[in-house]
Amino acid sequence: MKRMAVVLAAGLGKRMKSKLHKVLHPVCGKPMVGHVLDAAAAAGCERTIVVVGHGAEKVQAYVGDRAECVLQAEQLGTGHAVLQADKLIGGEAGTTIVVCGDTPLIRPETIRAMLDAHERSGAAATLLTAVVPDPSGLGRVIRGKNGSVERIVEHKDCSEDELNITEINAGTYCFDNRKLFDALGKVKNDNAQGEYYLTDVIGILHEAGEAVAAYRTPDPAEAAGVNDRIALAEAERLMRERINRRHMEAGVTIIDPAATYIEADVAIGADTVIYPGTVLRGRTVIGEDCVIGPQADITDSVVGRGVTIRHSVLLESEVGDECSIGPYANLRPKSKLAAGCKIGDFVELKNASLGEGTKVSHLSYVGDAVVGRDVNIGCGAITVNYDGYNKSVTEIGDRAFIGSNVNLIAPVKIGEGAYVVAGSTITQDVKPNDMAIARERQVNKEGYAERLRARARAKKERSGQN
Repeated sequence: MKRMAVVLAAGLGKRMKSKLHKVLHPVCGKPMVGHVLDAAAAAGCERTIVVVGHGAEKVQAYVGDRAECVLQAEQLGTGHAVLQADKLIGGEAGTTIVVCGDTPLIRPETIRAMLDAHERSGAAATLLTAVVPDPSGLGRVIRGKNGSVERIVEHKDCSEDELNITEINAGTYCFDNRKLFDALGKVKNDNAQGEYYLTDVIGILHEAGEAVAAYRTPDPAEAAGVNDRIALAEAERLMRERINRRHMEAGVTIIDPAATYIEADVAIGADTVIYPGTVLRGRTVIGEDCVIGPQADITDSVVGRGVTIRHSVLLESEVGDECSIGPYANLRPKSKLAAGCKIGDFVELKNASLGEGTKVSHLSYVGDAVVGRDVNIGCGAITVNYDGYNKSVTEIGDRAFIGSNVNLIAPVKIGEGAYVVAGSTITQDVKPNDMAIARERQVNKEGYAERLRARARAKKERSGQN
């Protein structure tokens, strides 16, 4: 049976008090609607329709080709929103799940289980429910004497008895697709809000003699819609806990989960240890047997096996197996380390490729460079890559030795096995196995230090300084 999804993402989200459209607010590095789209896809939905309204262009730009978008030009309620998909899928045979774009905690497993239960039951509709201690503001599930679902009543329309019901509508539904759109044509707006409620479809189907089932989630968090910054922070907390638990169950050691931030799309290999203060973002991939942190900040980077990264920042970089980075290193975009490299304290790399076993141990800058294997770059050495207008490349061959406090003025090539003496400023290519010295010869002037001190004292006395 064909499975489809309708994602509701048209609301303004006034309570967020934000210029950013509500469903685009991120939870663990991904917009809320992105979590929902991922869940629908993972649950096997073949076709997804996103209903957009406020902020339509930005939402559509994010969705891209992951789903079809349809515009709800005027926000007249959830039933009216779903009806906008009629022209795209109204005539299709199959099952449609309707889910809100501001429910990032909905799991693919729950959607899949709900779809399976719905299709087994033969019901016209199945709604996701949850039992919560405080149902304030949420729609109540009204059941008949036999336990079947008769209708859903929105909080503002509840009687006193209905307000005491703790089983709430989670806002996610499965429908026989054709029966859904047929019932939507019968929904009226005679309610406190003057809106066309999707929830009224449940009552319409029940009165028509159709079976309406319910699937209760054991995790009430899946029902949580994000309508303000407080709820956003709570969703972030719950998602972080979920992500950290998933990694730990897969064999990752997280020393202090409460002090570790890992975004949704990060992958981590088994037997890696994550120390407190670590932040892993974007599509970062960490290999097995690594030690990450404390205080490592890694974004959209690929890290091999057996790597150690401490007190350092990596952005859009690649790190080979058995490398050591930090403390206080900064790998900027397009930095690439082959296996066994060592990047020490206060080293900065940018658009630099380093061969196997190369060491940049401390206080150096290597930018716009191609560096061979087993190269040693000494303390305070820099590639001078920018003249104020253009950036140029430095090339360093295998097994070259770059002494401390060396300036390599790009474009320049240092040959294989070459030796650049400490304190040199290199402006010309160095051939393989040559030694380059580019500094003034030392001159010692006997007794001249005292003459300098006397001159300084006299100047101070003339100026009247204390």
